[in-house]
Amino acid sequence: MRGIRLQAMTTVAGVCGLIVLLAGGCASEQERKGRELYNHYCSDCHGESGRQNEGFNWSAMPDPKPKDLSNQSEMSTFKDEEIFATISRDMLDTSEEGGDEIGDDDFAVPTMPTFKYTLSEEEIWAIVGHVRTLHGMKLQFDVAARKRSLEEGLKAAQAKFEQAKLAYEEAERKANEEAERKSQALNQDVEVDESSYADELAAMTQAKKELEAAKVALDNFTTRPGKGVTIPRPDLTTPPQEVEQLVERGKRLYENKYGCNGCHSIGGEGGKIGPPLDRAGFRLNPTWIYRWLKNPQAMDVTTRMPALGLNDADAKAVTFYLGTLRAPKAEAVADRPVETP
Repeated sequence: MRGIRLQAMTTVAGVCGLIVLLAGGCASEQERKGRELYNHYCSDCHGESGRQNEGFNWSAMPDPKPKDLSNQSEMSTFKDEEIFATISRDMLDTSEEGGDEIGDDDFAVPTMPTFKYTLSEEEIWAIVGHVRTLHGMKLQFDVAARKRSLEEGLKAAQAKFEQAKLAYEEAERKANEEAERKSQALNQDVEVDESSYADELAAMTQAKKELEAAKVALDNFTTRPGKGVTIPRPDLTTPPQEVEQLVERGKRLYENKYGCNGCHSIGGEGGKIGPPLDRAGFRLNPTWIYRWLKNPQAMDVTTRMPALGLNDADAKAVTFYLGTLRAPKAEAVADRPVETP
């Protein structure tokens, strides 16, 4: 029996050794997921090993260029939570005029997209874990404990709600009984005194909100936020006198808040992950553009473009700006006769 165990252990060790040789270690499911997500969403800009100028899009991107993720001396100065916050954040408008107020600790590089509205919290932690391996470190944040905390929070919120609900129902019952007693004594209808259980109703309402928040928190940890969400057709009707201002705002958001030029090019300037947008006004329907900006994954589950958290007003402004991009076809430019002075 002991010999069988030893043989089995040797076999497992051999398999693990083979994996070590082929894939760099006996990786956990979280580590494999982190590498897979990083390669899909991050490597085009950051490179497979995290080194500068390694990703095929790196040289085409506007400054500042993506950080060198293989640089341990720099990357070790960041906590796991800080890397997570960089990947999962709300985008900030970096425009000098009319932009957002940006604090010293805020990460405000438009061309680094957020994945807050695309990936689950668990998936983002997996990416953080993989990023740590690029500079020879390991994830210290306890992801399993985070999940347990959310699960326990949900149970506690559920218990609190049930208790508050029972207290409310009991108070309401007593108020109804009191109204009935008075009605019989006075031989006339007496309205229920709802103020007598107003506190219990407020407590139950608050507990219900906390329960819903706990459910959302746990759902966001395990489930992608945009999954199953469809974007309705927008009303893009705009008074003519407001169009020019809307287009100007859209251009500003395109460059200074959502960093679209990090992946797309206009006039040969910008990234090359996404298609050039010089002729977006000809090629793309405004309703399609709006819905794509709001939730790309709802339109194409395989796309690498993340949802950037555009609100309705921002999505409308960027849609109108893209609608103005109507460059002539390249061959038409080439065939155009040269004007002589």
